[in-house]
Amino acid sequence: MQQTADPLLIWGAGAIGGTIGAYLVRKGHAVVFVDIVPEHVQAIRTAGLKIEGPVDNFSVTAPAFAPGELTGRYARIVLAVKAHHTRGAAEALKPFLTEDGYVLSAQNGLNEIEISAVVGAPRTIGAFVNFGADYLGPGVVTYAGHGAVVLGELDGKSTPRLAALHALLRDFEPAAIVTDNIWGYLWGKLAYGAMLFATALTNESICACLGDPQYFSLYRAIGQEITAIAHAKGIRPEGFNGFDPAAYAPGAGEAAARRSAADMVAHNATSTKTHSGIWRDLAVRKRKTEVDAQIAIIAEEAARIGRAAPLVRRLVELIHDIEDGRRPLARENLDLLVQAIA
Repeated sequence: MQQTADPLLIWGAGAIGGTIGAYLVRKGHAVVFVDIVPEHVQAIRTAGLKIEGPVDNFSVTAPAFAPGELTGRYARIVLAVKAHHTRGAAEALKPFLTEDGYVLSAQNGLNEIEISAVVGAPRTIGAFVNFGADYLGPGVVTYAGHGAVVLGELDGKSTPRLAALHALLRDFEPAAIVTDNIWGYLWGKLAYGAMLFATALTNESICACLGDPQYFSLYRAIGQEITAIAHAKGIRPEGFNGFDPAAYAPGAGEAAARRSAADMVAHNATSTKTHSGIWRDLAVRKRKTEVDAQIAIIAEEAARIGRAAPLVRRLVELIHDIEDGRRPLARENLDLLVQAIA
């Protein structure tokens, strides 16, 4: 076990950042956490950051700071905040990034675009993460199940820094891989992520929703709409954890989509995280979701190339209705979304 010479800075110590960071600390790597929740910061410093759940149970202590307390400069920063906080977080961390350093986006969405606009594309590395985790409270994160971890330079090149980062993150997820098509993974996750947003319109579990034959055509249509946009942009979506982009490509038969749906259900069934983080935001934490940063951006990207995205736009509207208290979580919301199928 070789400890890193310079600390890795993790900006956002919640579900994703907290899980990754805790594993790296346990492996002997120097990690510094930054988070905006004072109680969480204090817990990491003192009682420790506890990882619990079916995958592992352990606790680590590490240096942790609020953004206003941080000093120094870092060559490697992992950004793991909610997508809609990306711009503010990127601007806040920029003074702490060395000139030859980089920011890794360990988030959901196309946040690499936003990060690049702040720190520059040469100082940005993309990542795709699909493991199950939730922030439960100060100092406590539940790690519910393994999932894909993929890293890639934005231009698809193979670089020494990417190889070093890959070696580091394998101390968290041994199955982590490097790709020359990180945008393909990010767009694949957008299609799958939109399906998860649809499941969050109800109180039912991910498996119950994705496996419900009544709404198979809805989830298939969501996958088709977003996959078509990606292809129109010249991006080849990649598959992971049961999601097969070929099943939603133009000309793909119904049987392929049914196999993909069954495989996604099977993967999610291995996790104790029964509901998405989106549902948790709506039903438990009663706060805004990442729908604008993760899903509305799909419609914006479609509009730039002259394509419509009726399902995506209606999905965003329905999530906003729930966020603003105009609509309850209910299966009937899926029926309203079905009406938007072109």
